Amino acid sequence: MIEMLRYDFMWRALAAALLVGLSAPAVGTFIVQRRLALLGDGIGHVALTGVALGFLTGTAPVLTAVVVAVLGAVAIELVRARGRTTGDVALALLFYGGIAGGVLLIGLAPGGSNATLTSYLFGSISSVSGQDVWVIAVLAAFVLGVVAVFGRELFVLCQDEDVARVNGLPVRFLSLLVAVTAALTVVIAMRVVGLLLVSALMVVPVATSQQITRGFVTTMLLAMGLGVAATVGGLTSAFYAGVAPGAAIVLLALCGFVIALGVGRFVRRGRAQQAGP
Repeated sequence: MIEMLRYDFMWRALAAALLVGLSAPAVGTFIVQRRLALLGDGIGHVALTGVALGFLTGTAPVLTAVVVAVLGAVAIELVRARGRTTGDVALALLFYGGIAGGVLLIGLAPGGSNATLTSYLFGSISSVSGQDVWVIAVLAAFVLGVVAVFGRELFVLCQDEDVARVNGLPVRFLSLLVAVTAALTVVIAMRVVGLLLVSALMVVPVATSQQITRGFVTTMLLAMGLGVAATVGGLTSAFYAGVAPGAAIVLLALCGFVIALGVGRFVRRGRAQQAGP
């Protein structure tokens, strides 16, 4: 652990991992509750087009990814809410269009190739720059701020849209807010986890937390703690093993889920015995 802290790029990567570990499960709690677990995957594919657009135009790929990911998230929500297309079909359309657009644009970029996208697809420790950390910090602050301010309203929305509408909540605005915060979270995490695996960090810690907790807030807080443990632990493992950080982070998170599955069964069995005669 001490050895990797001698490198400046690891300090930047750890700072980014900490912010990702907090943000992704916080937004993921609402996404899982709303049964849109694959939303992060769809937005991730769209963000790939944004990354390629950044290389094509000579601008920062992170910033162009933010713009394209937000537009894609809004498009997914509008198609789901207004069109005859169901949510999973809308996500599939974005899957195909996003990755096709990314491959096409990176081929048109000066000196670009599909290999250029590898660090964005799977994450890269050494490629996290100081500018990336500042952008990630600003976006993470916004995402966590949205969760803190609109958490109660988003909880009602994710439980039942009809109930939210009856209670006078702005359902359309809140739905778009969930989609936009999910898009920002994807961009936050892409430098650490990679676009292809970012959805796992939004879903797996939440699913793990649900195995051993009951309340919504408790589930979210535990998921955020598990997210930080997975990102920091996975990043450390990736440094010493020389593997892609995204894979290490996700596999560590999945190991946590398997352990929580067993612990959850044990806890529920104990509760049932206490409640019995």
